[in-house]
Amino acid sequence: MWNADIHMARQKTLCQPLPPCHDSTESMQVYKQHCKIAEEYHEVKKEIALLEERKKELIARLEQVEKESMDAAQLAKEYAELTEENRTLKLAQTQCVEQLEKLRIQYQKRQGSS
Repeated sequence: MWNADIHMARQKTLCQPLPPCHDSTESMQVYKQHCKIAEEYHEVKKEIALLEERKKELIARLEQVEKESMDAAQLAKEYAELTEENRTLKLAQTQCVEQLEKLRIQYQKRQGSS
């Protein structure tokens, strides 16, 4: 904002109206009108600077929300993949336990018939 303030001060200096000719009412009116226009100009410039700053803040916030959203989507994808892997491993474990039980039974039958 400091640079913007310096810029505004320079602009203000450049927009200063020339002193009026005090003997001419038209010159005085033009001077007053110029002063009013210069003041309005500075207010508009100040408002633009504030709006640009607000725009930067909103863009930064939007980028953060998008990043968080992408992170959440990535986490959801990883969760789904891990859940599927866990289901597959549990199924494999169950099959191994069943196969081990069958082998025990076969072993016991052999031991009994020997």
